[in-house]
Amino acid sequence: MTSDTGCCPSGGHKTEASAAHMAKDPVCGMNVPLGKGKPSFSFEGADYHFCCQGCHDKFSADPEFYLTGGHHRRAARATNKDVQYTCPMHPEIIEDEFTDCPLCGMALEPMGAPADGPNPELVDFTKRFILSSILTLPILVLSMGPMVGFPVREMLGHTVAAWLELAFALPVVLWAGAPFFKRGWSSLENRSPNMWTLIAVGVGAAFLYSIVAVSLPDLFPDSIRLANGTVPVYFESAAVIICLVFLGQILELKAREQTGDAIRALMDLAPKTACRMNANGQERVVPLENILPEDTLRIRPGESVPVDGTVLEGNSSLDESMLTGEALPVVKGPRDTVTAGTLNIDGSLIIRAEKVGDETALAAIIELVAGAQRSRAPIQNLADKVAAWFVPTVVFIALAAFTIWLIWGPVPTLSYALIAAVSVLIIACPCALGMATPMSVMAATGRSALAGILIRNAEGLENLARIDTLVTDKTGTLTEGKPAVQDIIPAGEWSRKSVLALAAGLETGSEHPLAEAIRITAKNENIAPVSISNFSAVSGMGAIGLLPNGPVAIGNKTFMGREHIDISELAETAQQLEQVGKTVVYIAVSGQVSGLISFADTIKSAAAETITVLKNQGIEVIMATGDSEGPAHHIADQLGISDVRAGLLPADKKSLVDTLMQEGHIVAMAGDGINDAPALAAAHVGIAMGTGMDVSLESADMTVLKGDISAIRRAHILSRKTIGNIRQNLLLAFGYNSLCVPIAAGILYPLTETLLSPMIAAAAMSLSSVSVIGNALRLRNVNLDE
Repeated sequence: MTSDTGCCPSGGHKTEASAAHMAKDPVCGMNVPLGKGKPSFSFEGADYHFCCQGCHDKFSADPEFYLTGGHHRRAARATNKDVQYTCPMHPEIIEDEFTDCPLCGMALEPMGAPADGPNPELVDFTKRFILSSILTLPILVLSMGPMVGFPVREMLGHTVAAWLELAFALPVVLWAGAPFFKRGWSSLENRSPNMWTLIAVGVGAAFLYSIVAVSLPDLFPDSIRLANGTVPVYFESAAVIICLVFLGQILELKAREQTGDAIRALMDLAPKTACRMNANGQERVVPLENILPEDTLRIRPGESVPVDGTVLEGNSSLDESMLTGEALPVVKGPRDTVTAGTLNIDGSLIIRAEKVGDETALAAIIELVAGAQRSRAPIQNLADKVAAWFVPTVVFIALAAFTIWLIWGPVPTLSYALIAAVSVLIIACPCALGMATPMSVMAATGRSALAGILIRNAEGLENLARIDTLVTDKTGTLTEGKPAVQDIIPAGEWSRKSVLALAAGLETGSEHPLAEAIRITAKNENIAPVSISNFSAVSGMGAIGLLPNGPVAIGNKTFMGREHIDISELAETAQQLEQVGKTVVYIAVSGQVSGLISFADTIKSAAAETITVLKNQGIEVIMATGDSEGPAHHIADQLGISDVRAGLLPADKKSLVDTLMQEGHIVAMAGDGINDAPALAAAHVGIAMGTGMDVSLESADMTVLKGDISAIRRAHILSRKTIGNIRQNLLLAFGYNSLCVPIAAGILYPLTETLLSPMIAAAAMSLSSVSVIGNALRLRNVNLDE
């Protein structure tokens, strides 16, 4: 809640001026000295004085609010909610202050709606990445220059070059890489080894070994020296790993920051201002935060409803798709309720505010989305699962090798022990294990984009391979999401063509969705609209006009009754159409009904085949819709869906997903509306249809472009193949490490009388990375039409 006193630096203390030369600030209550150049404002013949420009601006925007004590009533209602922080990897961790996760060391993130301003961790990591990249470049030139014909190392001398590498690497490892070591240490401290452990061990091993090699080269035997007699160093490995990890973290933080866009899009649905009808008879557009319960507001055509309330006067059609997901507008009149964030289409309404601020249904949806995003299980990729036991094993082998060589090794025992331990740690560097998942995901996302699927994170891709239940919205997902003419039934001697021509003529100037459907049908059937004059729309009911031979009207049953038009001839037919979920309007000429037109959503062409294929793969399909039972079952019957949940609000859809997940199901949710956002965020996999609102896209793990429902089937195939590819990559990476770690420890020394050089260890590590990359690239050509 915005404070009204935050702009007053003196905190409201009285000055030494006499009371006769003081005025009270109506916003913050401070005593303001007159004649001192303080801001003032005239309203209804009275002058008001302010301590600062901030109070002046607040008062001038809404004088009645402060003069009637509205700011005091608002303050009495306010609840101070302290921001809490949670870990993206361990959502069960909740802290009252910004700190690191005690389990994995990652920076905690604020819960609830995203805060304004940049992510401090992203800013910090970006600075560290820039510095480390700048300093790593000369290290690469010094170490790799001779390989590309640039003999900088020979010009400087190997000793000088090694010390220069150390000088450049020191700030990269000790300052830029400090967060990684902190997280790695935290993971060990809390007995939860993960990728941070691997990164810390790998970088630390390469760096510490290289420092020893530079500062104490005489400790190393000739068998591991280069041809020129120098001891190899690996500062470039440590620095490059840090740079690449920073790059990955920055990309991840930016992607994670985008999840807040879903909540921001929801917050933008509510207007920033509202037109309040004051007790003095004036209407004033004021900041939304100044609206309180019992205020009377005017909602003009084309405006969004700012609060939850009840209609006092007027009739209009409201687009409530943010709640129900349904394409057809809902007629609102006196005593009907309206919801914040819904759109007023064609009429003016006067409403009484009842729920404002964080009490509205829109605020509840925002909290649902935020809560669902927090509660989503963190990505526990297979690399971390392997690392959980692989890292301790590698560390144990390195320590064991060091001890064995120190006790039983040849002279100099310390040199042999150090070489064996460092070689083990370097060969177990996290490069291959760390690349196993992202390389497959990278290849899969490129392939999926060609198939009309945008994947936002690896977690959704992994979970999609394991789903056993698909919960799908109806409108916009299984259907096209907009009304289309279904039936044109003439009455008496009227023909179908003449009824459509009349309706098209009368709806020529209307922007109503049903009017557009009529015009499209007439155009497709090459039927010219009848020329009609004196058009007049009746908000939420219909429209009337004038023909040469009399008046013509189109509208719903209520409108026909108001115009005293007998529609009994078509009543039974209309009832049958409405029972299967169709919307009916009547056309009448000179007070006599001439026909009716029905409207309904149409099923997408690929929906039936997609549902059949998914069911054949053992996936249970559930329709969850905000629509009523009749139209929901009508669509479900045509698609072969037996489990239908109709009349659901956003919280109901999320509750359904939560219940299924609690029962042990792996759930995917497909939808396109704002009303689907909480369920999309809560499900193991959220699939947004690309025809929907931005908030549904931001809440989802993947987006189906152009609303092509058949892409869900292709995404499921791709996910299974991708997870299989990741397992292969991990097997390759782990296989290389498992084979080479014993060799690095010196198991072949009795046969060769030499230890594995750290250079060879690094080469083996690189070879495992190459094999992982090559295998992952096979996903670019995977067949998704099986």
